Amino acid sequence: MTLFSVNSFLYGFYLAPILSAQKMRIEDLHKTVRAEANAIFSMALTMKKLPKTTRSRLQGELAQYVLVSSNKGAVIHAEREYEDMITYCLEYKGKDTAIVEKILNSLIDNQKNRTQFMMQVSNKVYSNEWMIILMLFSITVGFVLMLDIKGSILLVFIKALLCTGLTMLLVIIVKLSTLTHKKAKEIWNPFRKLSETNFYRMD
Repeated sequence: MTLFSVNSFLYGFYLAPILSAQKMRIEDLHKTVRAEANAIFSMALTMKKLPKTTRSRLQGELAQYVLVSSNKGAVIHAEREYEDMITYCLEYKGKDTAIVEKILNSLIDNQKNRTQFMMQVSNKVYSNEWMIILMLFSITVGFVLMLDIKGSILLVFIKALLCTGLTMLLVIIVKLSTLTHKKAKEIWNPFRKLSETNFYRMD
């Protein structure tokens, strides 16, 4: 029982900061995505001042960027679409250089959000942390399963409750790390709304 208590304490002590860091990561992603959605919305409004051909080209690239960014599994690939917009603005030789330069400045200013976004998406639970978590989980659950309950219904219930609780805690960390938690799925809503409304709304 003493070993079980010590191991349970270590399991909780090790998991608490990891759980807290992943929750903070999701909160930061919410703020970063909303900040970038605001920047994109502003760019889209500026693009409306351009002639049809130039506007269509830039809006098409912006729409593709938002569409790719709204897919959690493809956020890394969105970098190419973003670089295409910057390249187009840099190489632009038309009559509306002032407007295109304003869009270019907005794209460059938004790079801070992009960098923060990419860092947070990649900030998963490390492999060495998973090894320790799984080791502590296995030992703790092993101790629970080895408890001699001697047919007591109450103890059977407590034993099942402990195993379920320990397992659910592990599942929550997996979902937070992979951004499949219910709260994490809402991160991409501003991008999706921009894409669905053709840049008329973001929430």
